[in-house]
Amino acid sequence: MFKKSKVSTAVALALGGSVGLIAMPAFAQETAPVAQKIERVEVTGSRIKRADAEGSLPVTVIKREELEASGSTTVAEFMRTSTFSSAGNFRPQSGSSAQSFAGIDLRGLGSARTLVLLDGRRLPKAPNVGDSADLNTVPMAAVERIEILTDGASAVYGSDAIGGVVNIITRKDFEGVAATIGYTKPENDGGERKEASVILGVQGEKGRLVMGASKTGRAMVYTRDRPWGQEQGVSSYGNNYRLPSGAYTSIGNLRGNAATGCTDENFYLADNGTCSYNFNAVAADEAQIDSQAFFARGETQINDDWKAYVNASTTNTRSFGRYAPTPAQLTVAANTPNNPTAAPIVVRHRTAAAGNRDTSTDSWLSSVAGGVQGKITNSIDLDVGASYTRSSYKELGRNYIVRPILEQYANSGEYDLFNPSANPEEVLSAIKATTSRDGIFKQTDFYATGTFYDLFQLPGGGVSLLASAETREEQYADIYDSLSEAGVIEGSAGNSAAGKRRVSGAALEMVFPITKTLEASLAGRYDKYSDYGNDFSPKVSVRWQPMKNLTVRSSFGEGFRAPTLPQLHQKESFSAESVFDPVTCLAFGGKTGPDLPASEDCNRGKQVQVDSYTSANSALESEQSKQFSIGAVWDATQAISVKADYAKIKIDNVLNNVSVQDVLDRFAGTDPRPIPSGLGVIRGANGAIERVQAGYANEGTLTGEYLDVSVVGRWKHAMVGNFDHELRYSNTLKYSDDGDELRGTLGLPRYRATLANNWKRGAFGLSYNINVIGKNADDEDFSVGTYVTHDLQGTWNTPWGGKLIAGVVNVGGKMPELVAYDGRNFNFYLYDSYGRQAYVRLEQKF
Repeated sequence: MFKKSKVSTAVALALGGSVGLIAMPAFAQETAPVAQKIERVEVTGSRIKRADAEGSLPVTVIKREELEASGSTTVAEFMRTSTFSSAGNFRPQSGSSAQSFAGIDLRGLGSARTLVLLDGRRLPKAPNVGDSADLNTVPMAAVERIEILTDGASAVYGSDAIGGVVNIITRKDFEGVAATIGYTKPENDGGERKEASVILGVQGEKGRLVMGASKTGRAMVYTRDRPWGQEQGVSSYGNNYRLPSGAYTSIGNLRGNAATGCTDENFYLADNGTCSYNFNAVAADEAQIDSQAFFARGETQINDDWKAYVNASTTNTRSFGRYAPTPAQLTVAANTPNNPTAAPIVVRHRTAAAGNRDTSTDSWLSSVAGGVQGKITNSIDLDVGASYTRSSYKELGRNYIVRPILEQYANSGEYDLFNPSANPEEVLSAIKATTSRDGIFKQTDFYATGTFYDLFQLPGGGVSLLASAETREEQYADIYDSLSEAGVIEGSAGNSAAGKRRVSGAALEMVFPITKTLEASLAGRYDKYSDYGNDFSPKVSVRWQPMKNLTVRSSFGEGFRAPTLPQLHQKESFSAESVFDPVTCLAFGGKTGPDLPASEDCNRGKQVQVDSYTSANSALESEQSKQFSIGAVWDATQAISVKADYAKIKIDNVLNNVSVQDVLDRFAGTDPRPIPSGLGVIRGANGAIERVQAGYANEGTLTGEYLDVSVVGRWKHAMVGNFDHELRYSNTLKYSDDGDELRGTLGLPRYRATLANNWKRGAFGLSYNINVIGKNADDEDFSVGTYVTHDLQGTWNTPWGGKLIAGVVNVGGKMPELVAYDGRNFNFYLYDSYGRQAYVRLEQKF
């Protein structure tokens, strides 16, 4: 007999690797209503229970079939299509300090507020960002399903689970051998993708083992291979010196000819007399990424009541990125070969002769977790285990410039500013440096979870209790080379950070079956951090089923996010940030006028690079959140199910990264919020920015309201075949930052939607997906219209045990609108520039 579990979805969440977030259909009859299907869930040992597919919390389950039908080759690629990624997700970008990183950002609240789990255990932070998990470390070949909880879960997991939880469940039921190989060719040059994997699964009376290996890769995308790359990049870091007025002009004017020193490849004279550099000709938009992984998951039955389990994996991700040659600012003394005037001059010079800035990264994530599960008595289950993860990151940057040496050579005349490409190789080698980063994030976790059934009886059944405890140690370091730490390297951003902490937590949840149709859950978790303090997170949820085909649910809870180790310990770091500042833009040779597009007009949208610095804040506190949700699931017919959920999130004492643009907006008064202590702007005599000090602070309130709707339909016909459809729609009803409504502004669409359609008949299948990103920004100069793409895929199950898959992502070749965002020509988080992407994949089972 199967015993119906009274453990709620949140309890199942806590059990992690053995249960996951939610039960999925495994043996339900095809005639059962869509949302009421029941699955077999292995909780502990030989104890088998049944769990309703829809619990008291909103969970979306992505099956492997959906992952394969998407055309995505990595987990990160797929998650960028999720409707819950309201503002998109960060992806690998050439020239970024997080070049190989791919995150997941639920609700537009930031990837640091989205908790990522692998088989129910928290993934470590990526050392190159320090506050978020890297999805590139999880191989697609290992994934069985992805479960997305769109509700706060601090009462179960503690910190970071404010925006929600993504639990990636790896395969454990596969049996046999299967190999896969695939290739994707975008319509536009660059971004080609390759994939290959093999998986082996064996099962016996005493246990099972699944293991496999995979390899994926994506080629680099150069800016020059895109339409916007045909325009000349504008930069004051060409070959210019500063006049007493603060304006810049070509260094050639020192010798009576503005073109002197501005004739090398990719240099050009701007209309205002400055020598500019066309960085679009050499830089890359997206980095080359190559990843290889090995994974294994097994369990063995110790006796009738107990089993042992172990999960292990290792992933190696390498990337290569190219940024334009180093821009350098130096002071040249008077009456020297490069400065014939009677006063020192400040020169902004592009060291193109020294070569492009090339960055190579090599990261590893190794993880092992193991434990035992079983029952102590008929009414007590226990899960005890430990996990260890080690994430490492190494980076080498070539052709960066040591400013003091460049200044020395420029002052002595050994480096010729007026004829850069003619400088001897030994001189160029002397001014260059190879930069490095060596990062690590180690996490050790010991945990125990006990589930107690039938503590006492209520009209609806026995009361259950889940009690869990864990202790976790985090150790983080991101160490830059000594020259970068000293601040003498031009063209590189960031500085070292290191720290460690111990976290101890304990959680309780009681589930009360008040009646046969009404269930309530009370939960709370206490966390103690060794570095900043303590937090307590309570939660209450209710599930009511007034009719067999209708479920109503609601929850209220509190959560928190602890300050990250980099926020507490990072040294001051430099960055050349692209910002909107009309005065500086005009001073650097930019233009304004009614005939210019917004992206080229200094007064409307043209961005300019400025020197900026960011510092840590050791006095930071945790941010606090409150969440409320209410929703319902209605099985309208045997074939149609409708799910709708409303959620409201309020975050106080926000851990805010006061960015360079934020500081500028506050300084200008366009943002009424005060500038936190220690932050500010320094401008020159002509008003142009010389330095911006940014940093971290606890400040303000962030409020979001969301509506999620899902409609599922399935039907079949003996002659035509089986059809299933699913519409997912997520609307950001409100997104307020200290009273400033941001919903619908640039980078935060009002809604996202997907419509998946699948047909199967015999050996053949067809999938047709529609993806919609709503309009964002209503300003006529910045508006980005509704973005719709169509994906098509066909499958054939071959007579020899294989599957041939062919498809096209973005059939219409839709391209993003060119509205500058976060220093790029378009919003990299929401859109891509691949155009039409044709792919083929062959899977073979043995």
